[in-house]
Amino acid sequence: MWTYFNIITYLTIALWLLAGGLIYSKSKALWSLAVISHLVATMVVGGFIILLWKNLERPPLRTLAETRIWYAFFMGLIGYAIFLLYRQKWMLSYSSVMGTVFVGLTYTHPDTMNKALMPALQSVWFIPHVIVYIFAYAMLGMASLTAFYGIYRYKKGQEIHSVFAITDQLIKIGYVFLTFGLLFGALWAKEAWGHYWTWDPKETWAFITWLGYLMYLHHKYNHKEKKPLQSFIIVGIAFVLLLICWFGVNYLPTAQMSVHTYSG
Repeated sequence: MWTYFNIITYLTIALWLLAGGLIYSKSKALWSLAVISHLVATMVVGGFIILLWKNLERPPLRTLAETRIWYAFFMGLIGYAIFLLYRQKWMLSYSSVMGTVFVGLTYTHPDTMNKALMPALQSVWFIPHVIVYIFAYAMLGMASLTAFYGIYRYKKGQEIHSVFAITDQLIKIGYVFLTFGLLFGALWAKEAWGHYWTWDPKETWAFITWLGYLMYLHHKYNHKEKKPLQSFIIVGIAFVLLLICWFGVNYLPTAQMSVHTYSG
């Protein structure tokens, strides 16, 4: 199945780049073409995930490359949904760019794909845990972009409360899925290793990330919308923690003994 991924890569990147460029056109026909191109590219990635799942005879959620494909798919869906809700063209173009980046990364840095699934991954909690986490990461990644955009508008002396409203909605949804991911992970750990929590490096950084976004919610609750700039900064810091949890923890010395190293 992976022999056809080069075709998927070229097709989706072409469609997403087309969408990201034409969305700013003043022509209604070109504008509509951009939206259709974006949606088609997203559906192509989603279709590839389904076919890959069938071919591997397991959920394609084991390796980093496989999760990048899911991330590209969710970013495409979220960008399209936000565009429909808020008519923010820049969000559609951003999600197109991110879809292009993650599909391109998977094409240039593929992991070894096989049907093998280690015993710890043969759990009923494997699929919901990983999928809700990837969806949460996509939502929170989008929220981080809006936060950085809010900081940019603040520096320019422009109105930021509309951007803050979008950021807040994205974080609320993302945080719910992040929480479910944490809970599903604990149930999975109990089934696989006999303990709900062992302070494994991955678990620890997942909890730190969860606390980072909880800090944002706490700040927002106490200050309402009076200090949006501070809220944007907290979102940025929380996103750095998320990146460490997703990628950076793999490079920590303690990660060598982590039970969450599946692809090595």
